Amino acid sequence: MGAYLEHMALRVKDLDWHIDFFKNIFDMQVTMEMGEFPYRKVWLDGGLQLNETPDFEGPEGRADHLGIMTQDMDKVLEKAYALGVKELPQGHNWICLESGLCIEVIEEKKKES
Repeated sequence: MGAYLEHMALRVKDLDWHIDFFKNIFDMQVTMEMGEFPYRKVWLDGGLQLNETPDFEGPEGRADHLGIMTQDMDKVLEKAYALGVKELPQGHNWICLESGLCIEVIEEKKKES
C-alpha cells in the first residue's frame, strides 16, 4: 500500500485573506467549513486546511512550505506577484506571503502521447 498526504493544516491569523488568496491565485475552492469566528477551520481543494488562529504572529511552527502543482505556472506567478508577494532565494517559483507562508509553485508535467 502506498502512502500519500491526505491534507496539510496551517495556522493563519487572517483566515478570510488566505481563503481569497488560494481561491484567486490557485482556483482552490472551499470544500468544508467548521467552527465559528475567531477559531474557524476551512478545507480547500487539494488537501489544504486553514485553521484560524487570531494570536498567531509568525511562521514559527506553521510549516516549512507548501508545494502547489499547477497547469499554468506563469499565470499563477503573475497573479501572485501582482499582489506583492516576495520572491524567495530558491527561485522565481518560490514565493512568500506577507503572513510568512512560503509556497513552491510547480508546473505539472505534460503527458507525452
